[in-house]
Amino acid sequence: MEKFITLNGSNIDNEHICCAISDVKCIDGYALKKAWLKREFENGYVFRRMDARAKVFMEYGPAEKGWVPIHAPGYLLMNCFWVSGQYKGKGYGKELLRLALEDADKQGKNGLVTVAGTTKFHFMSDANWLLRQGFETVEKTASGFSLLVRKLKSNAENPTFHNSVKSGKPADNRGIVVYYSDRCPFCAYHVNVSLKESAAKRKLPLKIIKLETLEQAQTAPTPGTIFSLFYDGKFVTTDLSICMDSRFDKVMEKYNRQRDS
Repeated sequence: MEKFITLNGSNIDNEHICCAISDVKCIDGYALKKAWLKREFENGYVFRRMDARAKVFMEYGPAEKGWVPIHAPGYLLMNCFWVSGQYKGKGYGKELLRLALEDADKQGKNGLVTVAGTTKFHFMSDANWLLRQGFETVEKTASGFSLLVRKLKSNAENPTFHNSVKSGKPADNRGIVVYYSDRCPFCAYHVNVSLKESAAKRKLPLKIIKLETLEQAQTAPTPGTIFSLFYDGKFVTTDLSICMDSRFDKVMEKYNRQRDS
């Protein structure tokens, strides 16, 4: 098994962050994600990845400082967690999870908490895999998000979604409303260039809301604070590819079929 390294303020400038490594279009977003990580390292944030040019990594930190609208005092919040390509099925995901649980135990935490799609959502962990690793579902939303927990202390309080998620109401109920943050290096370009072009071509109203502070993220109407798109007041997807003209209609058609079924 390849070894893992942990990024920090001292080495991040010379290390890659797995996503958008060589995507020229997303060079600004890549820099923004690194800047976001540098700030979060001061809050105890962890970015651990395989020591190779691959997308095998996990991010987590204290839930109280997490950019997700949940109440989970005493937990570590798992954010991005990926094992891709040739490394799937070789135990890397389980090892990353073991290391995170080990950190939580050393810190005296209640356990790990994360948000996933009840059915698989893009840019979010696989809920079914996590359930097989001992996580349990403690809350679900009508829009399809599940709040999962792996407790180290059996009597610990269950985490909950904030009220902003339970209401799930975006800033406008007309046209497209998007929430995004610098937590993903792909977002800046595709939201501000690709999506604007796609919406303009279809003459759809578009409101873009960038989550720039912890407070904004923790009061968002969606736990998908990397990227979430609403249409006419309803949550549609966390799939960033909807921003692209070649994918917009396909993703919307899939959403409409699911809504009408």
